[in-house]
This record gives sequence, structure tokens and C-alpha cells, in this order.
Amino acid sequence: MNQFPSLFVPLTEFIVRNAQWYPDKIAVCCRGKRLTWSAFNQRINRFAHSLVRNGISKGDTAAILCGNCLEYPEILFGILKSGGVAVPISNLLNKEAILLELQHVRPQVIISEHPTTGILDEIFAEIPEIATKHRIHISGEVHGWIRYSEFCLESPVKEPGVELCGEDAYNIIYSSGTTGNPKGILHSHLARLFFALTCGIEFRIHNETVTCIATPLYSNGTQLTFLPTVLTGGTIVIMPSFNPGDLLHLIQEEKCTHVFMVPTQFIRTMSYPKFDRYDTSSLEILLSAAAPLRKETKSQILKKFPTSRLVELYGLTEGISTVLRPDEQFSKSGSVGKPRLGGDIKIIDANGTELPRGEIGEIAGFNFSMMREYFQNAEATNEAIWRDEHGRIYLKTGDIGKLDADGYLYLLDRKKDLIISGGMNIYPSDIEDIILQHPEVADAAVVGQPHPEWGESPVALVVKKNPDSALTGDALKDWTNSRVAAYQRLSHLEFRLSLPKNDLGKILKKGLR
Repeated sequence: MNQFPSLFVPLTEFIVRNAQWYPDKIAVCCRGKRLTWSAFNQRINRFAHSLVRNGISKGDTAAILCGNCLEYPEILFGILKSGGVAVPISNLLNKEAILLELQHVRPQVIISEHPTTGILDEIFAEIPEIATKHRIHISGEVHGWIRYSEFCLESPVKEPGVELCGEDAYNIIYSSGTTGNPKGILHSHLARLFFALTCGIEFRIHNETVTCIATPLYSNGTQLTFLPTVLTGGTIVIMPSFNPGDLLHLIQEEKCTHVFMVPTQFIRTMSYPKFDRYDTSSLEILLSAAAPLRKETKSQILKKFPTSRLVELYGLTEGISTVLRPDEQFSKSGSVGKPRLGGDIKIIDANGTELPRGEIGEIAGFNFSMMREYFQNAEATNEAIWRDEHGRIYLKTGDIGKLDADGYLYLLDRKKDLIISGGMNIYPSDIEDIILQHPEVADAAVVGQPHPEWGESPVALVVKKNPDSALTGDALKDWTNSRVAAYQRLSHLEFRLSLPKNDLGKILKKGLR
């Protein structure tokens, strides 16, 4: 008897169907320019064909290093339709951090924009073996780079016809890093499909959704609303960079229904002097993630946006998350909610034994959208795995928390001393390694300090090699800040005669905080 086959449908296929059934509907807009779903899909196909014509084959990596722009989504999906693996890299990173990621992933093609192309040219000149054969510049003329429009010029608009399977690599997103070995988080096409589906249901994203993108497109957090909107055939409104006035203007003019922001962005928007002049009644869902919302901020959001519903999310780029839903904002204040649709959360002790509700331990999580692995890092992948009594694999988060009697998760500490400032993850060891490069520094510790706007800001406590040295705190702070990414800059630095340590010589950061 004949049977209908069960087929895997990648996210790129949803774009094809949106173009087929809603050809004249606006898919993407940015800076006043608009693309219908039909035009969007055709531009994606042109880029995909151009990549294939230039030797990009299934599994090849393609790095994107640019800010938010109209071309970013079509570049992303063009890479995927060609069978390539997208590698979004933060344009806030300094030269050394970019170099580390490029050395690790070795992309076959790179797409960038001014002024990052200049930094990349310096890197390629210094280390020719990682220089990409194909260098594409989004706009303008740059020596040694081909303009994006020229690269796509003679390519057809038909589908490229590259078959994608669920286990094929979709993207590699780097966890962070100014120094050391950055971790490349590899998601499969199947994981990203589940991610889009579950987030779409959780955040009530639908065909009439108009999502405002107020955070960088290279960030995994942005994908929380971006990918479900693509899947459902809604409309994506891209902000080139965040500005409270521009955000409020776009919400009013484009009738935006969904927006994801980090707490700092909410605070800045609500503090905007002309806030009350704008109509924000179209907003259905406000999503906050990357850092916990303070109770007073939460109250202000609900007061300022009375017709909207607030959702909070705690999660890792690796793919697990919890959601505090609109009706739980005050009944479970301080909690980060329950697992996202289809997921699970456990609390385990140092020996890997599951703990009962109410006890404190490391958070481990599962979801169908979890990463496949840390790219080319089997050791880190194995270290992150925990198996439950049935053998199911969970991800160890490194965060400390507990589940209350009702199953709500509470974050209590960060095992890895992570600092979250303005929604950006800052790893203290990255900054410490820089400080310790100074010839007059003997020891250093970086911890997070509460900040009314950013949530946290990094501060450094430093021990000099010579206590009588003329080196000042401001001078060392400026020296350090010139060598780290903008979001990693120290807000304060002070000298100590010594730093508290345990018997094994490890700095006791809890006491320092």
C-alpha cells in the first residue's frame, strides 16, 4: 500500500511558502525600505545561487560580521539555502576576539561592512592562512572585497534546490570571549525549527504579527521573536541600532505587535521624555530576557504599557530556557518561570544526583531545540552533559538555582561568575586576563556590581606587584578599557593589598561581591 512520506521541513521552506501564498505582504523593512515575501525570497535565492556558483557546498561555514540592516536576514537565509552554515559574529568585539572566532571556525566566505572590513583586512594580512577566499562587502567600494549587489547580480531567482536534513548544521554561535578559547554553539536545522515553533506558541506570534527587532540580529536572543515571525509569515521591522525615540516611532507607525528587549532597553524607553506622545497600544507581547527584571521595573512596564502582556525568559544560547508567563509576573515574583514548551528542568548536586524541589544545586535543562554540540570541542560537549535516570541527555548550565513546590525556577547565583550588563554576557576571566597582561599587576579579580540602568557593571579589584608603584586606578582602568570590547569596559577599578583566597588559591569572589 502506498503511504505519504514524513518529511522534514526546514525554516527556509516556510519562507518559500510565505512567498507563494502571501507574495505581496511585507516581510522585512528597515530604514523605510520594504521587501515583500516574494521579493525577499527571490533575493535569498540569488545570494544562495551565488554562493553555490562560487564553490560553497553543504556544511561550509559563512561568517556574517555586520550590524542590523535590510540585507542581514536575506544573507542569513541565503547561506542556509546554499547548504552552508551561518556563523554570526558580534561587531562589538575587538580585533583579538574576532581573530579567535575566525581561527576556530575557518569560514569559507565572510560578509561584512565598514568599518569592520578594515579590521578583517588587518587580521588576514597578519595571519594569511585564515583569509577567506570570498569577501563580500554589503555597501560601498572596498579594495579586495566584492560588493554584495555585484556578487548576486547574475544569479537566478529560482530555488537553489539544495536538500536540507534535520541534522544538518544551521548555525555556529560563539558564546563570548576576548581571550581564551571561545565555544562555538552548533544548532541543527531541526533544533532551530523546534525553537521557532515553541517560541512562536509561547509568545503568541501569528501571521499578523509585526515584530520590531531592537537588538542585534547576530544575537541568539533576537531569534526568540525573529524566527517565529519568519515561520508564521508575519512582518519584521528592523532597527539599525537601538534608540528609544526611534523605537517608539516605529511601534506607532508600523503598528508593531511584538518586541524583545533587555531590561536596560525597557528602562531607557520608559524614561524617554516624550514617551507619552506615542501610541503603543498595538503591542501585544513585550518579551524581556538576558537579565532578570527588577520588581520596580516590572511594575513600571505594566503601567506604561497597559494593553500589552509581559513575558520574561531565562535561557542559554545552547538551547534551554524557562518562561515566566504574563499571569505569573507577580504571583511568582523573583522566579524565572517554568520550562519553555517541550522542555524540562532539573536541579542536580555536585555528584550529578537529582535534588528534590526546594533544594539548591546546579540547573540542568532539556529541550528539543538544544544545540548538537560545541563545535570541534568534544571535551566541552561531554562536560556539559548530564543524563537522567532514563538516559535522556540534559545540559548542565553552570547556574545555581532551585525549584519551588510549584515547579518555578529561581536563580540564586552564577556558578561561572557571569556578569550580565545591558543584556550582554560578560565573562570576568576575559577581562582579568587582559588586566594581568599589564607589567605592574600581580593579581586581579573582576566581579559584577549592581547598576540601576545596566543591571550589572564589571568592576576590578587589583593587586600591584609593587605597592608603591605610581600606577593609578584610573590609568589602569583606561588601559584595560582600550583593550576590551565596548560592553566589557570596567566602570570602576581599585587597588587592594591582597585578594581573599581559599586553601587551593582560588579567589573567593562571593566575598568580593
